This record gives sequence, structure tokens and C-alpha cells, in this order.
Amino acid sequence: MDEIRQRFARYLAARMEGITDVEIVTAARLHGGASRETYRLRARYLQEGATVERGFVLRRDPTGSLIETERDVEYNAYRAYHGTDVPVPEPLFLEMDGQWLDRPFFVMEEITGCTAAPPFQPDPYGPLRDRIGTQFWNILGAIHRADPAARGLTRCLDMPAPADCWRQALDYWAAVIDADALSPQPIVQGAIRWLRRNPPPAPPRVTVIHGDYRTGNFLYDDTGTIRAVLDWEMCHLGDPHEDIAWAADPLWAFGDPTRAGTMIPTEEGLRLWTQASGMAVNPESLRWWQVFAMVKGLAIWLSSSREYATGSNRDPILAFSGWFCTAAHNRMLAERLRDLTLEECAA
Repeated sequence: MDEIRQRFARYLAARMEGITDVEIVTAARLHGGASRETYRLRARYLQEGATVERGFVLRRDPTGSLIETERDVEYNAYRAYHGTDVPVPEPLFLEMDGQWLDRPFFVMEEITGCTAAPPFQPDPYGPLRDRIGTQFWNILGAIHRADPAARGLTRCLDMPAPADCWRQALDYWAAVIDADALSPQPIVQGAIRWLRRNPPPAPPRVTVIHGDYRTGNFLYDDTGTIRAVLDWEMCHLGDPHEDIAWAADPLWAFGDPTRAGTMIPTEEGLRLWTQASGMAVNPESLRWWQVFAMVKGLAIWLSSSREYATGSNRDPILAFSGWFCTAAHNRMLAERLRDLTLEECAA
């Protein structure tokens, strides 16, 4: 950590005009991210004769990653939504030159006085859950309401045709499973076959997709105000039902699937999303994307298993994901496929 402190101090001195005597007074590694090493750093420096302290969050490419993403996608997503009704940290620097910290990274402001929900806790929000849940779905609607071109995101993200959203998403994650699974995966392969046989309707329009919008991926304060939506590394353009299904996946509900992310009832959340986004939820599309969400989840957990088993990354979160989340999503997906088969037989 001392090396990170020293090298980041030199970087700030080079990048921030008019500052001297830069010192990193505190530094800590934040664990839990899927595709970046994350550090919280507080700098002290002189600026125009005054001593200034400022907090930063640094997100650096790891040597091995649960999911492979481009760091400029996440940075550009923060830049696109900063200052809008979608709360995000201010993005400060995107650095591709390895001379500073060996690997590419970006820097954003630190959001203080907040916390994120701990994973897999039955009731992490307590009496704040209704207030937080209402904001959660309204913010997702605002993400999807935004015009990707007006936000500058079509310059860095591919724009699929509406009818191709499902196929591009499924092809990507099916390929990840084929590449990273360490053993046969009959349940998820059966789900992939079902998804290909039953494509969803095209969305009314292609929107920005956060890609990992769920409980735990936002910061909130002690009043229950969501202050920052984080972890945009899987941001892309596609069918908004993809984000809805991921947010409402039973894995994040921890025992009560009627309350997405343990917050407000899912049906109430969908109503709020409809109002905020200006679009309607298509039940047929949502059913397809709910199955897809479990396939995507398993692709991520199987990748984490490979990274940990091969020694590419020894972060304990990868071991946990490869064990607990794989088992949970396999069970949920098997139950969903059983129900779908019974529905098809009854029809």
C-alpha cells in the first residue's frame, strides 16, 4: 500500500495544476468489486498557499478479473450522468499510461458519509427500505429515459438494432460460459437453449443499460438518500428489461423474491420505473430477461471460479462467488426451467 500512496501522490502532483507538497495521508483497499481494484485515498496538499484535504477513489485494472471490461466505458458512464438526476461520483481522471501505476486506471471523487448495503443480508436497509426502494426504481427509470446519443455514449458504445439486443447479450455471456466453465454445466446450457428457442419482443427503443444495477451497488446516507450509483463497468446499450430483470433477480432478494433487493415490493418498483422511464414493462420480455439474468449471473460466477482456481486472482470474493452464487443461481434456474416447461406443457 505504501507504494500505491507514493506513486499516486506523484500522479496527482503531475495532473492537478497549482498544487505542491502532495501527501497521501490515508489509503485503503476496498474489496468486493468484480473487475477493478478499488482504493480509497485521502490526499493533503498545498494550493494557493492553503492546505487542502480531498478524498479520491481509484479504480485500477487488475491482473486478473471476474469480468473483462474496458475502464473507459465505466468512466464515460460517470461522465455522461454526472450532474443529472442519476447520482454518480464526479469522474476526474482517466489514465491509460502504465508509467504511473503499472496498469490503466481512473479516478473519481470520494462520496463521504455513505454506505453500501452488505451482500446477502436479510434486511440491510431496515426502516429506510421503502424510501431507498422508491429512489432505486426512479433512478433506474431515469437511466433508461436518457438519450444515449445526447449523453455522448453512442461514441463509445455500440448501438444494436432493437431486435438484436437479446441475441447480442446472450451470445456474449454464452461464450463466457463456454470459455470459463471448469466442468459441464447442464442447467445453464438448458436455459441457453430455451432462450434461443423463445426470443423476446424487441424493445420500443434501445437505452443505456447499467449492467449491474442492484442492491449493494449504490451508496446511501443515514437519511435513506441514494447519493451515488456505482459499478458501471458493464454499461452498454440494449433492452431496458435487462436491467429490470437483473435488479429484481431473486439472488439479491435474500429470501423474499417479492421485494427486489429486499426493498419495496417488486410490482411497486415496476410501476415507479414505468412512470420514470416513460416506457411500459412487457411481461413477455421480462420473463425472457429474468431467465437471461440467471444465465448472466452464472457466467460471472463461473468466471470467478476459474480466476480463483487458476491463481489469476486470489481475492476471496471470487471464491465466494464461485461457490455460493453458482449454487444459488443453479438452483433458481432449475426451478424456473421446471416452471417454464410445465407452462409449455399446459399450453
